[in-house]
Amino acid sequence: MACFVASEDYRSYLHWLREYAGHRRCRLHAYVLMTNHVHLLLTPVDIAGPSALMQDLGRSYVRQFNRKYERSGALWEGRFKAHPVDSERYFLNVQRYIELNPVRAGLVGCPRDYRWSSYHGNALGTRDGGLVEHDVYRSLGESPAERRNAYRDFVAGAVDPKIIETIRACIATSHPYGRAIFRERVASSLGMRLDAPRGRPRKRPEDRPENLLLELAGEPRPRYFYPDPDFEDISTLTPITV
Repeated sequence: MACFVASEDYRSYLHWLREYAGHRRCRLHAYVLMTNHVHLLLTPVDIAGPSALMQDLGRSYVRQFNRKYERSGALWEGRFKAHPVDSERYFLNVQRYIELNPVRAGLVGCPRDYRWSSYHGNALGTRDGGLVEHDVYRSLGESPAERRNAYRDFVAGAVDPKIIETIRACIATSHPYGRAIFRERVASSLGMRLDAPRGRPRKRPEDRPENLLLELAGEPRPRYFYPDPDFEDISTLTPITV
């Protein structure tokens, strides 16, 4: 179902996300809030951080959402999925993938026209207290303006369809995304077979935190369809079964 109905819902989720990311020591680099799912790109200081962050978000946002719309039960479809991401160009590929999600979905023609993503902070310099620049992003230029200009050019450039396909395949299987040596190291540390699909990676005390793409999807039905993110009246929305 729709995880966000009114503009206030998006703002509320971002408020809790920024607060809890700092509290759980998760460096938030990129995000997008879609109608029925969320993508986050972050680097945890400690390996337990992402799980604690998502639990905090679930308690605060879902409780508020259910109270507001007089509903009960889960809002998200199961637990979140975590996908380890390599640094270097792979990291920027995922950041761009996240911020272009509304464009691929046909909601807007340009990422700057979508209000609920980190593109405004990373590419336009809009103040976003929750974002932390990753070293890969910082390498784009010496000054903030240089980094934003370089990143805008990167996002505006042609995207190799194979990159999108590879990221989607990693999301579908929860496999790591990056160089072969990175994927093999992560697979070895997690006891993962790269030729087989799997769920959320297991935690082991000796694992060092990786960059992570987190995915949280809404319950598959009913989903509410509406074209305007500022739509306020949930009573007139039409539920559709998917």
